[in-house]
Amino acid sequence: MSEKIKSEMISRRGVFSLLGIAAALGSVPATLLAVSDAEAQATTTSAPSGAQTGTQRRQERRTHRTERRQARRTGRKERRTERRTGTKAPAQQ
Repeated sequence: MSEKIKSEMISRRGVFSLLGIAAALGSVPATLLAVSDAEAQATTTSAPSGAQTGTQRRQERRTHRTERRQARRTGRKERRTERRTGTKAPAQQ
């Protein structure tokens, strides 16, 4: 009894390929396949509540970049006005 029995883990992809083969052969009931597909779709489409899509992250980066750029331009304008007139320019929004 020196042999150890190792149970092999099967991946989700492997299960679906087996189900597909079985469906092609006609030995798996359609309800089993429908439930499996629905569960698979639910796990792949649902994201954690704090997760963002790539588009949302990109838009945030663009917004922050635009705000930083505008702040730099405003600062340059104020410094330029102060140098030329000797007084601080009124803050603009």
